[in-house]
Amino acid sequence: MRLRLAAVAEQRGWVTPGAEDAPRGRFRGIPGFVFAAGLVMVSIVDPYSGSMASADTNLTFDRDSADPTQTYGYYGTQNITFQRGGYKVTTGSDASGIFVAAADIPSPGTVKAIAFTMVSERKWGADQYSCLVALWTRESNWRVNAYNSGSGAYGIPQALPGAKMASAGPDWASNPATQITWGLDYIQGRYGTPCGAYAHSNKLGWY
Repeated sequence: MRLRLAAVAEQRGWVTPGAEDAPRGRFRGIPGFVFAAGLVMVSIVDPYSGSMASADTNLTFDRDSADPTQTYGYYGTQNITFQRGGYKVTTGSDASGIFVAAADIPSPGTVKAIAFTMVSERKWGADQYSCLVALWTRESNWRVNAYNSGSGAYGIPQALPGAKMASAGPDWASNPATQITWGLDYIQGRYGTPCGAYAHSNKLGWY
């Protein structure tokens, strides 16, 4: 009966003559090989695929919170500060203030004294003032009329173009208070804090 069915199948073209005699184990390893090769290719093309976190992320955890939930955040935007066992840990752009020389308290009536008062009014600490001093000393050396002939940037915060500072007052070209107000608004809106702006400037050469 089996021979008869095989003959019928061969006659109708369902099988190739002699196929039943072909070695059965020759291709058994191919599916496994294809699967393994696929895993290797995935690892090469995207080594962070699957359940692994990208190298661009940090696992952050608030040790002082009763909530044990852990979340992922990008390292460039994540600022984590917590205190435990007598040690304070600070990361992200806020850490820039740790590596900046503490600025002296400015003398009354100076341009830096205006900035110091405005920084304090924004509830920023001495570390943020120190970052601001370092940043604007590098940008303009705190000169109201500082002009960069290469880029066109102007003033203490080196606004580009200088006329942008008109949003803080019509006397933007000569009034340090107007320039500092605009500069702090710009820093707060774009980087959050002076140390955030200083960290960006250190990395890219501009802010």
